[in-house]
Amino acid sequence: MDISLPIKNSTDTIVVRKIFCMAKNYAKHIEETASEKPDMPILFIKPDTAIIKNGGTVMLPEESNNVHYEIEMVCIIGKSGKHINFENAMDYVYGYAVGIDVTLRDIQLQAIKSGHPWSIAKGFDTSAPISEIIPKEKVDDPYNLGLRLWLNGELKQDGNTNNMIFKLEEIISYLSRFFTLERGDLIYTGTPSGIGPILSGDRIRAEISNLVTLDVQIQ
Repeated sequence: MDISLPIKNSTDTIVVRKIFCMAKNYAKHIEETASEKPDMPILFIKPDTAIIKNGGTVMLPEESNNVHYEIEMVCIIGKSGKHINFENAMDYVYGYAVGIDVTLRDIQLQAIKSGHPWSIAKGFDTSAPISEIIPKEKVDDPYNLGLRLWLNGELKQDGNTNNMIFKLEEIISYLSRFFTLERGDLIYTGTPSGIGPILSGDRIRAEISNLVTLDVQIQ
């Protein structure tokens, strides 16, 4: 079944296609996870069943005892393209949203230690909350947007997209070498520092520069 995301101040929607996610795209987040700075974009994919909208509920799998929040700016692709040039990459952007990459940290770390893929840790159902979309024409500068996340009313993440290591032009151009990008593709662009655990009963609010907000509960 198609999943459609609402567009702010509009009755139009965009159907979600592929969901790409960036790892290690903020230096301070790399530091807090004791990782190494990548030489090229590191990407993974979530299924569309990971999506939940504003007001939805993140369902915590019983198999994990350490689940983390990660706020991210999400870029929404507006038209199809392949082998997109760096210089033209922003022509393919429809707009932006605020999202949360919910991660089963214990399962992810065990998979990494064993040399196995960690798709379950990142792609389980309800692991990709996302707000409504704001068209790019309403955003003055995508590289100067505040990313703030509150857990039960306490500010936990307070970053800015100007600290992204790989900018949208590079991410889009790189992705399009391997995948045909389509209208409705989502790109979660990485998280700043301040990640931490969530528990059943918690509530999260995320916002991107007062443009759009996202509220979810944890169960």
